[in-house]
Amino acid sequence: MSDRVETSASIPGAVLPRVTLVLGGARSGKSRYGEVLVEKAATLYLATAEARDQEMAERIRRHRARRGARWITIEETWALTDRLRTEARADRPILVDCLTLWLANLMEAGRDIEHETAALVAALPELRGPVIFIANEVGLGIVPENALARAFRDHAGRLNQMIAASADRVVFIAAGLPLILKDRNA
Repeated sequence: MSDRVETSASIPGAVLPRVTLVLGGARSGKSRYGEVLVEKAATLYLATAEARDQEMAERIRRHRARRGARWITIEETWALTDRLRTEARADRPILVDCLTLWLANLMEAGRDIEHETAALVAALPELRGPVIFIANEVGLGIVPENALARAFRDHAGRLNQMIAASADRVVFIAAGLPLILKDRNA
């Protein structure tokens, strides 16, 4: 990621939008971009991933090492909406990484996806502080060959659209470069 990324801390008097959605493909730089947005703030990192295998454990370790000790990390695999309601504060942005893994966790647990995503979107206006959501854009590839993968792709697409509609800022990351799709404050 370039040093030219605009951070909230580098702009005098800047305020993070209430809701920011950062989308991109796998390894596109979306997590790092979200981290840079709030790098000078005391930030809460809501991690939705579970280390179910060695590769994921290593990925989580690298993310933690990159963030450093100043970040407060809470692992939340299912109850994201409730956690956001209790943890949101005006003086501390929350970075949620990532919505796509949260969705996979919900699907694996047999949860009601429509209910869970609608509850998350409904909670956004009530939150007391800024939230940055990281999500994978999974709809740019081929149509998956099996029903579960197609259902996941469809749920992820709907979730991203719902969050984007409510968000103040939406950024698409490709090859580490941001493309602003929506900015209500511009």
